[in-house]
Amino acid sequence: MVHVIDREAVQDLHATRQAQLIEVLPPEQYEWAHLPGAVNVPLPELAASAAGLDRSRPVIVYCHDWLCDMSSRAAHRLERLGFEEAYDYVAGKLDWLSADLPYEGNADLVVRRMRRDPVTAYLNDPLEEVADRIIADPAGLAVVVDEDDVVQGVIGAPELEGTDSAATAEDAMRVDAPTVRPSEGAALLTKRMDRAELQHVVVTKADGTLVGLFGLGDLRSQESEPDLG
Repeated sequence: MVHVIDREAVQDLHATRQAQLIEVLPPEQYEWAHLPGAVNVPLPELAASAAGLDRSRPVIVYCHDWLCDMSSRAAHRLERLGFEEAYDYVAGKLDWLSADLPYEGNADLVVRRMRRDPVTAYLNDPLEEVADRIIADPAGLAVVVDEDDVVQGVIGAPELEGTDSAATAEDAMRVDAPTVRPSEGAALLTKRMDRAELQHVVVTKADGTLVGLFGLGDLRSQESEPDLG
């Protein structure tokens, strides 16, 4: 029987039972980014490569995302070949990357470029205190989060102007700030930000929790650095 599993189950099986991770996409997509420790067995080669797999350990196959059916086809193929523990990580590596988990490969993603230490504020923080932190930070921006670390808005220079001195961060924040996932490509995002005349975007997981802050200035200051990892 094929088992469909989520990200947490992948981590648990890999850590506790040394599950074998197999990416069934073509080599160039594997080289772009893959889960740590995963091996590349493209779907057309799966049957021929099955003899090299350890049948005493679970096998987890994955591809790109929910819309990619290669992992499902691969898991069913493994079941047909006699593997009793074939698992399909159907959400794929995009789910993994979007969750701010480590990866291997040459993909230059936002997660490798962003700041993980932006100025943050809670909803009830006095705005005067937040303003001092904003002024002292090169980005000139604070990310407002709730008690669960879910992003609620941002405060920059425009939001500070004309605001009552007794206001809180919630009173002043702008709630429509754009966000991106850690899996965004840095180069493509930079082009979009240039077109939209944005200097910074907040990086969040799919559940809205804060990961970091991606700024055009931060990116360009790193372009000459050889090690992006």
